[in-house]
Amino acid sequence: MPVADTSQLISGVAERYASSLFELALEAGSVDKVGADLDRFQALLDESEDLRRLVASPVFSAEEQRNAVSAVADKAGIAGIVANFLKVVAGNRRLFALPGMIRAFRVIAAEHRGEITAEVTSAHALSAAQETELKSALKGVTGKDVAIAVTVDPSILGGLIVKVGSRQIDTSLRTKLSTLKLALKEVG
Repeated sequence: MPVADTSQLISGVAERYASSLFELALEAGSVDKVGADLDRFQALLDESEDLRRLVASPVFSAEEQRNAVSAVADKAGIAGIVANFLKVVAGNRRLFALPGMIRAFRVIAAEHRGEITAEVTSAHALSAAQETELKSALKGVTGKDVAIAVTVDPSILGGLIVKVGSRQIDTSLRTKLSTLKLALKEVG
């Protein structure tokens, strides 16, 4: 199966699960709490290579994945809707799409609040002050309140990749180095 098809599959699965989770959260009046719990789980994913491997790897059985995410959620104080959601996702062998589900939930929740969402990729976690500054800068550009969903990707080396809707701003060091390498090839 080509790579593009795989990412579309993950995207479709992620959006369906995120929509269902959002509907449950809305009915329960706990959209903000569910969002905070998902952010906490995402932070755990960002911090732990072992957890990322567990989530992404088909080697673990559904039961092993379910027990592990359940234990992680308990330890992190994540209960209720999100804890049940993680167990269902693991039981259905869809943990590989969890990061996409979290991103999709953030987008749906932001739209519900009348915000737009910017997907930000950074080489390091952003401080609260940096997030506030980025939100302010993006509000200046878009004219709307902006919720940001930060993904940490050390492979970009430095800088940021910011995507708002179909617009992408890429100030990553990796891209700058690639552009420089290309320019040097053309000169030589």
